[in-house]
Amino acid sequence: MGSVVGEKITRLVEYATNPFGPLILVCASGGARMQEGSDFGMLGDIIIAEPNAYIAFAGKRVIEQTLNKTVPEGSQAAESLFHKGLFDSIVPPGVLSELFQLHAFFFPR
Repeated sequence: MGSVVGEKITRLVEYATNPFGPLILVCASGGARMQEGSDFGMLGDIIIAEPNAYIAFAGKRVIEQTLNKTVPEGSQAAESLFHKGLFDSIVPPGVLSELFQLHAFFFPR
């Protein structure tokens, strides 16, 4: 994330929290940019993941090569992390878009 995007997110958070309005952030990245969103992505009041999402700061192979330890298969999958209490819910993308529409109805601009 560049400085311009960071500034836009900062302004958005300030705008939403000033009158105690809601704020929805959708964090999605991968590869060399997978750390984007890791600093604020888990700070929400309600945290929702998509099914089969891969949630990790580093990939399985990188962890295994760095720590010289085996990472259990599926341990970085949304379903596994949900059972450990990391998320409030796992919601399919189609249902998630309906949730956003419902949110927009109750909190219009």
